[in-house]
Amino acid sequence: MDKETQKEQEKEKVRDEILAAALKLFTEKGYFNTSLGEIAEASGVKTAAGVYKHFKNKQEIASALYAWIVDRLSVSIDDIRRRNRKSPEQLREIVDLWFRLTDDAPEVMRFILVLNVSEFLPDEKPLMESPAFIKILRVLHGGIKAGDIKAVDSQRAYCSFFGIIENTLKQVLTGTLTKKADYYQNDAWSIAWDGIAKDS
Repeated sequence: MDKETQKEQEKEKVRDEILAAALKLFTEKGYFNTSLGEIAEASGVKTAAGVYKHFKNKQEIASALYAWIVDRLSVSIDDIRRRNRKSPEQLREIVDLWFRLTDDAPEVMRFILVLNVSEFLPDEKPLMESPAFIKILRVLHGGIKAGDIKAVDSQRAYCSFFGIIENTLKQVLTGTLTKKADYYQNDAWSIAWDGIAKDS
């Protein structure tokens, strides 16, 4: 490996560490209560000046995090849609993903469900207009067209179905529900699916 490639890989590693530290701090303390100095210390960069080598400011860090999370979700939903032909199966796997992330990567789900991203990233598209969520609306639309889901518009189907899923997960993430997300998954799925299923 040449020196240039190695240098680039090291730079990418530090950048990833800054993003991971920022994600943890933003979701624990809030965006506005987190300083660049705290991000630097938590990431091992040591000083805020070290962070400036990778990001212009705290908002750029938040924007990079938002893009990374939305992109990963979009890729995961593409994989789910490729593996499953029917909307109910796709929705089941999306719910599995949401609950698994809540238990295994709670900071990611706090960023999505608990933080009010528009407060500190006003120029970013709202989550519901991001590619990942547009794909979920398409899954619902496909289920409506196929007759698996009640004949309502896909946005209303999303509210009925994911309102239950997301509120359950928010309560887990904020500690209102005290067990791991996995404990509540089957009940949440049953209630959410019964609310939109054509034959319910």
